[in-house]
Amino acid sequence: MSGMDRDWGVKSGGGGVASDIQAKVDRRERLRQLALQTVDLMKDPYFMKNHLGSYECKLCLTLHNNEGNYLAHTQGKRHQQNLARRAAKEALNNPTLPQANSRTVKARKTVKIGRPGYRVTKQLDPETQQRSLLFEVDYPEIEESLQPRHRFMSAFEQRVEPPDKEWQYLLVAAEPYETVAFKIPNTEIDKAHGKFHSAWNDETKTFTVQLYFKAGGEGPHGRPLMRPPPPPPPPEAAPATATQLRERGEAGVVFVSCSCRGRVVDVSGSRWRRAAQRT
Repeated sequence: MSGMDRDWGVKSGGGGVASDIQAKVDRRERLRQLALQTVDLMKDPYFMKNHLGSYECKLCLTLHNNEGNYLAHTQGKRHQQNLARRAAKEALNNPTLPQANSRTVKARKTVKIGRPGYRVTKQLDPETQQRSLLFEVDYPEIEESLQPRHRFMSAFEQRVEPPDKEWQYLLVAAEPYETVAFKIPNTEIDKAHGKFHSAWNDETKTFTVQLYFKAGGEGPHGRPLMRPPPPPPPPEAAPATATQLRERGEAGVVFVSCSCRGRVVDVSGSRWRRAAQRT
């Protein structure tokens, strides 16, 4: 018996040479174990295990005896075609809307060299009686080929002072200087042509911003926004007498109401003197 066992060409207890069918089964099992390590079937929306212990594909409505058989099915032509049909149907029913740009801009890490010098000038338009502010910020060491930028900030955006709705801030920034903020009244700014402008002078390295507040606005705490007092009215001349009117050669008939015999009399001639003597 021992000699017959050795006719297979293997050692005693080592088993016989695997047939082609056994090799294919072993290969499929190894591929199944490898796929299970790389693919999580629990995240597959079409994978389902029924009450009989077998597996189903909800997309293709097929039954599978084990997980490896289902994984092989997912790589087949039928499953891939059904996936393409489902994607086309969803795209038709739910058209894609334009998505916002989700790219984030990384903040630059620049060593700040301090605050820039600035000048603030208050002005008054003599024609419209509008108050204006002129901001001049100097950037002598600004980075090459760079211009300052400005924007308005609400009092509720900043974290330096307690928020107050009566004020707003004008921010001016340029590298490598620190950002400066000017606290101005929270009044509507006139954006009409010629009322709001900004300019950068590359020769003097000065950034200029001029703004006008709309006339009739209110300043902080409900007070009128720096409205100048109205000019005093011109002095009224005293009424001319009848004698002065005669001397100037103007119409000297002036009728006044008096109690002289209950009638209106002419005070420009001798009748007024005679009537006054009678009374």
